[in-house]
Amino acid sequence: MKKIVLFILTIVGMLVSCSDDGNTYKIAVSQCGTGRWREKVNCEMLAAQLLYEQNAKVEIVNAYDDTQRQIRQIDSLANTDIDLLVVAPNESAPVSDAIVRIQKKGIPVIYFDRKASTDDYAAFIGGDNVEAGRTMGNYASLLADTLIQKGRRPVVLEVTGAMSTSPAQERHNGFAEVMENESGLEYVMAEGDWTSDKAYEIVMNQLNTGKHPDIVFCHNDGMATGVYKAVVETNQEGHIQILGIDGLPDEGLDYVTLGHQVGSYVYPTHGEEIVRLALNILSGRPYERDNVLNGMLVTPENVGLITLTSRELMAQHADLATIHDKLENYFGLYNSQHKILWASLFTILMLAVAVFMAIRAYMQIKRTIRQRQTMNEEQTLFYTDASRRIIYTTPEEELPQPRSQDVLFAEKLKEAIHKNMSNPNLKMDDLGEELGLRRVQLYRKVKALTGLSPVELLRQMRLQQAYVLLGSTTKTVAEIAYEVGFNTPGYFSKCFREQYGKLPTDLREVNDNTEEDSFKEIQ
Repeated sequence: MKKIVLFILTIVGMLVSCSDDGNTYKIAVSQCGTGRWREKVNCEMLAAQLLYEQNAKVEIVNAYDDTQRQIRQIDSLANTDIDLLVVAPNESAPVSDAIVRIQKKGIPVIYFDRKASTDDYAAFIGGDNVEAGRTMGNYASLLADTLIQKGRRPVVLEVTGAMSTSPAQERHNGFAEVMENESGLEYVMAEGDWTSDKAYEIVMNQLNTGKHPDIVFCHNDGMATGVYKAVVETNQEGHIQILGIDGLPDEGLDYVTLGHQVGSYVYPTHGEEIVRLALNILSGRPYERDNVLNGMLVTPENVGLITLTSRELMAQHADLATIHDKLENYFGLYNSQHKILWASLFTILMLAVAVFMAIRAYMQIKRTIRQRQTMNEEQTLFYTDASRRIIYTTPEEELPQPRSQDVLFAEKLKEAIHKNMSNPNLKMDDLGEELGLRRVQLYRKVKALTGLSPVELLRQMRLQQAYVLLGSTTKTVAEIAYEVGFNTPGYFSKCFREQYGKLPTDLREVNDNTEEDSFKEIQ
């Protein structure tokens, strides 16, 4: 009889395991840091998981600009069942040994955007950083020619990213190549670290020492916001022309539209191409080892069309990510139902076996059953006799009122946003980490509770706080903008008007007039 049961269990287990989908490749992504550009890449990769013939399961981990953390993450991923690793090294040299170790385990590696020092990798995909630097150098040279024709010798300042990374090195090489061939201008280079705060510090030092730059080229648009802040604070707006790289909606493209920058460069993301390349490698299809994605110069003349196109593409990728999430839920439901069906068949078989065994046992041990029945009756009598039981109860009024998990999450989210509101570089991954959620989980949770994305909710709360400060303090509009986390007063004013239908200065004037009328009534 035991052999029959074991046989049934084996057959059912084999059938259930065969129902799982074994054609999905597991692709791990090691991101070096956060930022709008990397968030866009992540969204595109997640949206592309079901676009191709072979399905992909993309899992993203983030090092948050910590090289040692990224090394630990790569070593940890090497011990899992991933099929391929996509990595953007935080620093070229230190991460190389970890990449070599994972390659030795037979896991192919794709570099994207950045390269490590080792050539032991399967493929590279990303923008041409040398060409990006060269393009911005030519544009800076064109801007400088206008000043030279006016009899001036313009100063061109390049604020680089961290030079321990390959994009900073390559963008600098391309820009410097053009600048060194220009004799009519003065070229200055200063190393930054990819942050707006460092760029702000560099430009303020230049202005304080009297080295007034005419054109400032930053290695990304986030750094350009720090430069613009320094320009506004020193009343140099309109006298210093700012260039950046990335060209994203709500960032570089908006800055060019508002006039904060005179140019940017659309540094391509194409997360769907990363997934396609990974699947080609895993399925044995032909692929190129070096895959260069083309970028585009953004100027005040073409920014409108580029912004419209970029927003449409981002909306499409967001829709694809949502569709993917829903499909995963449907597939999960299907697999669950499939397993429930086999479990039901197994239960029926086991019931049949149990009935057979029960009848057989009944015939053999009838006397033993009677003895057990007598014992059970005595036990039942004992446990059902109220005189022998002591019942412990808790007064109902002492029980705490339960609170829903959604209310607790909303309070914790509100507290986290208020605590970090003044940080202009606050990212959704930072909030997600503080709340114990991944970016996608945070997006779904906030969207379900508020109808807004986390970015929209953060912006709305910043504007609400600014509204309160405008009516209750004497701080300037610029001070309030920075206090609630906006990089620039101009962008703050634009968002404020979209939210409340008036500029911050209009609200301040209404409050001032109301106070004057009240004062006259008192007199």
